[in-house]
Amino acid sequence: MDETVKPVRIPPQMSVYADKHNVYHLMQSMLSRLVIDQPEDPISYLISLLQRSSVDTPRIMVLGPPAVGKQTVAKKLSEELRAVRVTVDSLLQNQTELSAQEIPAELLVQQIQQRLNRKDCFNRGWLLEGIPQTRLQARSLQQAGIIPEHVVMLEAPDDVLLERSQGKLVDPVSGDVYHKTFIWPLEDSIAQRLKEEQSRSEKELLAELQRYRCEVTGLSVAYQHVLKIINSDQPHADIYQQVLAFVRTHQRPRTPRILLLGPPGSGKSHQARLLSEKYKMVDVCCGQLLRSVAAEGSALGEKIKPYLDHGSPVSDSVVLQVLEERLSRVDCSCRGWILHGFPSDLQQAKNLLESQHQPNRVFLLELTDDVCLERITLRATDPVSGERFHTLTRPAPNAEVQDRLQVRPEDCTEVVTQRLRQYRINIISLQTFFPDAIPVDADQDPHSVFETLESKLTTE
Repeated sequence: MDETVKPVRIPPQMSVYADKHNVYHLMQSMLSRLVIDQPEDPISYLISLLQRSSVDTPRIMVLGPPAVGKQTVAKKLSEELRAVRVTVDSLLQNQTELSAQEIPAELLVQQIQQRLNRKDCFNRGWLLEGIPQTRLQARSLQQAGIIPEHVVMLEAPDDVLLERSQGKLVDPVSGDVYHKTFIWPLEDSIAQRLKEEQSRSEKELLAELQRYRCEVTGLSVAYQHVLKIINSDQPHADIYQQVLAFVRTHQRPRTPRILLLGPPGSGKSHQARLLSEKYKMVDVCCGQLLRSVAAEGSALGEKIKPYLDHGSPVSDSVVLQVLEERLSRVDCSCRGWILHGFPSDLQQAKNLLESQHQPNRVFLLELTDDVCLERITLRATDPVSGERFHTLTRPAPNAEVQDRLQVRPEDCTEVVTQRLRQYRINIISLQTFFPDAIPVDADQDPHSVFETLESKLTTE
């Protein structure tokens, strides 16, 4: 292999632009629609997609047991989002001999495909109310390429559903559903024209609930990645706001560029390694990177060696030069990166952003000085094996190893205390510079910290 060949570098502006304009999501949406719909003229089809006001037209399912309030939520939601509301009854207008429970999955899918292929659904999006009702129907819809972006599953105890099924009222003008106890119209004119709807017997409702309970697990599994279960045993306004907030969220695929901030001993290196191992992002520890470049013997490495030999901080200009080269490589540009150990003050943060390497997630690991001191000053390294031990959390396995342990000079109490003091001064300005930094409690076991980072990593 020719060692003189330089690593491939990709301008960082490319991924920044792609994130800013949701290019990855746009391409994913268009490609999935193209594969699902399989138009005869792909180019014209893609042009028509781009000419729409948004590729992000709603694709929603509202599911739940009988009497849980699907119709009320779905109707209000479709009006607000201008999405076409599709129900079993509307699909079976020309199939009067079939009930909702009797319709075969193949016929249901056929009817839905025909409805969703109409121009209004294509342009405005769709909302399926109470569809699918079974796991078989869900699988058939998936095989037909009918894939929702959001699935809302309303849930309530059986005794609440039984109570709601009694006293149901309908507005004959709008078709809206009300209830004597749970939902009452604000306008007297509507209240005066309400009519009681013939309710199912308790036996019939219990039978329907039993059928639903047998299918709900399969439905949940089928849509687990886009599913939100909402407790319907609460005021309707609260239910609707939760539903609306959920359907307005979007999973945006993007190249992760993560910045980990935190005091010495907060576990930045450990969490970066865990994230890198699971998500294949590049772990960029600034200190290790500088030592690695210095060991290469390159011209840039020769600039770094004097600083390391004298134990003094490497100049910001040299650090930025090293980071610019590393973060521009193809692995960082394609897989993303996790940076820690830099920046440590406001000027370094400004320099980082001016270099076009802008993080799209900033996590702040929070830990008290007392815990930081305990974590750092009580740790030591075995010079034979290279393993690190800790007096409290990971003591040496035997007296022989204990006797040869060495504490690094930078881990003594005086040095760590000074580093913590400087960190507390700098973090105030850094938090101002990164107002969207997500705080994470680092005073818990590493696995819990990692779970918190994961949950925040996938939310918009």
